[in-house]
Amino acid sequence: MGPKNLLFAIVLGSALAAGVFVATKLNRPPELQTGFIVPLPNALPDFSLLDQSGGLVNADTFRGQWDLVFFGFTNCPDICPTTLQVLANARRELIDSGATTVPRIVLVSVDPERDTPEVLGQYVNYFGEGNLGVTGTLEGIKTLTGALGIYFEKSPTDDGYGVDHSAAVLVINPDGEFSALFSAPHLIASFVHDLPIIMGDD
Repeated sequence: MGPKNLLFAIVLGSALAAGVFVATKLNRPPELQTGFIVPLPNALPDFSLLDQSGGLVNADTFRGQWDLVFFGFTNCPDICPTTLQVLANARRELIDSGATTVPRIVLVSVDPERDTPEVLGQYVNYFGEGNLGVTGTLEGIKTLTGALGIYFEKSPTDDGYGVDHSAAVLVINPDGEFSALFSAPHLIASFVHDLPIIMGDD
């Protein structure tokens, strides 16, 4: 092969390689900013709790829609209200952007001693319509948190007690499976960017 032909082959090979690289990048699915998709979604355990109206909440309650589930309590001074407001704002932005799938916000109380259905209902309604509040027996809550790897524990304070707890937001798919999660710190932009990808709505 002459010098000219060799040069042509090198240039052509480089162009083809660049084309393959560009095509690969174009076909690559969008990357998540902070969310993490669980490789093998986990079905929720067999549990029995109550919603803010006193109705039964079990694994079937989480079928048929996407849910963003946060474990917290109404007396939480900072993390809980901040996280719920982030979720509410992200949900509003998804609606305003014309998203076809918008998840429900769910707060599961880790302080059932104080968080009655009525108290929880008033609290979750503050962050918008259609939110689900979940409370019940400590045993029922531990059944759910234990299966999902959520930590919580009472901690004494000067005026009573608080509850230390995990700050992750879990994503439950319409089959009632834990399929993704967001770790703290939580940002509105990350939920708005990542949720359509996770829900297959990008």
